[in-house]
Amino acid sequence: MTAIDDLLTNARIPTSPSDGFDVGAALRRLAADAAQATPAPDMLRARQAAERLSVICRWVLNKPDAADHVDRLAQDPNAVGDDHLDVDGALVFACLLYLTGHRESAQFWWQLAAGAGLRAAAYCLHLHHLALGESREAQHWLHEVTDNMFDSEAPDQAFLACLEAVALYVRKNGYMADPPTGGLEMEVDRLADLATGPCIIVHRPDQRLADRLHDFARR
Repeated sequence: MTAIDDLLTNARIPTSPSDGFDVGAALRRLAADAAQATPAPDMLRARQAAERLSVICRWVLNKPDAADHVDRLAQDPNAVGDDHLDVDGALVFACLLYLTGHRESAQFWWQLAAGAGLRAAAYCLHLHHLALGESREAQHWLHEVTDNMFDSEAPDQAFLACLEAVALYVRKNGYMADPPTGGLEMEVDRLADLATGPCIIVHRPDQRLADRLHDFARR
């Protein structure tokens, strides 16, 4: 036996029952401690924001006119321009992107819709940044929701309460908020594969995706 073997032998941690250490009991104590641990306030707030955003996205995707708006977005070759943008279609597309894992692209389309004055898109951005722990950006978009949109007087807490009520209702009635189907996810991934350049953003939807969304609406 070499000197290294001697060192390794001496360094070995005893695991036999005779050492008095109950591994099973220790693991159970660790599991109990973890279950009782209270998440940090920032982590809890981020998790709740992500949950609310997911619920709202599913509600938007399941609205009766969601497919029609995306259809118009797909048919307009100038759909990204402010003068031609179907803002509701941009919101639906952003929510679909978010639910299928394309979060940066979702942020881009929410910003387009929010820039055109859609409060719901600004609120999605507020929750999106809050879920990422980006408090300054989250506060900026909350300010846009409550104080700085130009379509009407600031709606205030009533608007936010309405969105929260929708999120709560949909959570309790999951049948109204189906997640995207596998076919929809495949179409989004197909569009994502077409994106080029250093900043990979999923550009406007095409007719194939719009048709798939119509199928989703008729299910």
